[in-house]
Amino acid sequence: MAINVNKEHKDSLSVLDKAALFITAIVGTMWCAIFFTALACVSLPEALRGGTATIISWIAQTFLQLVLLSIIMVGQNLQSRHSELRADADYKTNLESERKIEDIIKRLNAIENEKLDKILQLLESKSS
Repeated sequence: MAINVNKEHKDSLSVLDKAALFITAIVGTMWCAIFFTALACVSLPEALRGGTATIISWIAQTFLQLVLLSIIMVGQNLQSRHSELRADADYKTNLESERKIEDIIKRLNAIENEKLDKILQLLESKSS
């Protein structure tokens, strides 16, 4: 019988793994990206007064790290959910296929046994 890898993976997570997933789930939301954008904008006026080097530093260290990375996490979370749904669908399809194959094998065995019985009857009738 096939195993459900998603359930097996979930059951194998430690408390720290679950904490990491919880934090990732929070940071990987558009609400968090909006919050980080607002937080980054607080320091923008100071960066604008500091000149080109300060603006570049603000973009690289503040905006990209806070905002863009959380938006990338949102996209990765969406892709992950889609992959998990596909894996679940594949799992269910494979289980159904396995059941159908087992049924076909049983039917073929029954037909084979029936044919063998007929052959034995013919041989017995010819020998007697």
